Amino acid sequence: MTSLLTPRSRAENPEAPVPAMAPSAAAGFRQQARRRWVRADFITFLGWLSPVAAVSLWLAYGGASGFGSFAAATTSIGIVAGLISMDLVLLMLLLAARIPFIDNTLGHDRAIEIHKSLGKPALYLLLAHGLFIAIGYGAAEGLDPISESVSLWVNVPDMWLAYISALLFVAVVVTSLVAVRRRFPYEFWYAVHLLTYAAVATSIPHQFSVGGLFAQGTWQRWYWLALCMATGSALLYNRVLEPLFATFRHQVTVSRVVRVSKDVFSIEMTGLHLDELSGSGGRFFFWRFLAPGFWWQPHPFSLSAEPIPATATMPGKLRITVRILGEGTARLARLKPGTKVAIEGPYGMFSTAARSRKHVVMIGAGIGITPLRALLESTPFEPGDATVLLRGHDENELFLGQEIMAIAEARGVTLYHLTGPRSPKSGSWLPHSAQQAGFTLASYAPHIAEADVYVCGPAGWAGKVIDDVKAAGVPAEQLHYERFDW
Repeated sequence: MTSLLTPRSRAENPEAPVPAMAPSAAAGFRQQARRRWVRADFITFLGWLSPVAAVSLWLAYGGASGFGSFAAATTSIGIVAGLISMDLVLLMLLLAARIPFIDNTLGHDRAIEIHKSLGKPALYLLLAHGLFIAIGYGAAEGLDPISESVSLWVNVPDMWLAYISALLFVAVVVTSLVAVRRRFPYEFWYAVHLLTYAAVATSIPHQFSVGGLFAQGTWQRWYWLALCMATGSALLYNRVLEPLFATFRHQVTVSRVVRVSKDVFSIEMTGLHLDELSGSGGRFFFWRFLAPGFWWQPHPFSLSAEPIPATATMPGKLRITVRILGEGTARLARLKPGTKVAIEGPYGMFSTAARSRKHVVMIGAGIGITPLRALLESTPFEPGDATVLLRGHDENELFLGQEIMAIAEARGVTLYHLTGPRSPKSGSWLPHSAQQAGFTLASYAPHIAEADVYVCGPAGWAGKVIDDVKAAGVPAEQLHYERFDW
């Protein structure tokens, strides 16, 4: 059933039936979710095990004997801080490497969130490493920490690289702070952020050449070699080689740009082997349009329609829908047909892969409606098991709304257009008229506690929706909201 009518308040109709969930129909999704939770626990376990293993190996190869004096103890503390710091940096790189196992388990935004959370601890430990090493070495040689630092720079091979590495890490963390990022365009801080790779590269030599820390033939040496090589290989394959393979294999080309509204347009593209991307509706790609002035900037956009594989008479088709939010997105409206496109992805968990329940509720606003349109087209459900709420100031802001209505009618979806201004006092995401009538989220989706809930829209608005979803009794594992993060 498709409905554009205002629902009755649950307070007015407390006996309204809540759709029952058939256990047999939900078993597949629940099993899928259990496997994903097991993988998430495994990733978490490895994340904690990694620094523990690093310190344990150091202790096993004589590190425990390094606490006999003030100088030795201080030096040992510095070594431990350095080991944990380097381990955290490599974990950060792995989380940002877009490894499918991690991305399909945690989701791209969750992986990047953890990546960011490790930045400050890694930097603080790195600075502690330098400070305690300078104090410990200086105490052993009768020098103050500053004089010892200068001596290490001048006299110890590869140590100057370690100093440069520390400066680069400081630059990366400082430019990643939200307050700083807002002062510069994305291109500036992204270029600086790439210095992470240079920081890691310059930090490695002194670990193997100074003080015999990773002596030949020790498990400690093999551990760090393996970790560094695995991280480098993951980055090279998933961030460089795989996107190149995907670009050449799919041969994506802009076919036309279609205006949806005054500030929204769709970019339609053709390509090869798009059947390999089926089921990607709702997920996002990084798109790099290979034309003068465009090629250097990747754009993270979700598909706004499920990929259409080629037939004997028609090429395969892809589509993204873009809202103009600045000069960068405005220029994309001027793309010419025939422009080649480099692609990376698909990424994220905003897809059927996140499902754990039979019922599904989708809530979108603004340009966030467009990924829901693709997900609605591709994710499986029985008629009556899906509810879609589209929010906009008016009907003109319900982008692709007519397409969603057609899909809803064909698939038996309950669809609500929630239009009108919000109440400035209540802070609710619902229209003021709905609040006045006593409607709540449960009025539109009475079965929401037994559903997977997908939310997509502006961050502030989405935060209010998520609060309501949680208040309605939806567990965290059934709530799916993914931010595009670089």
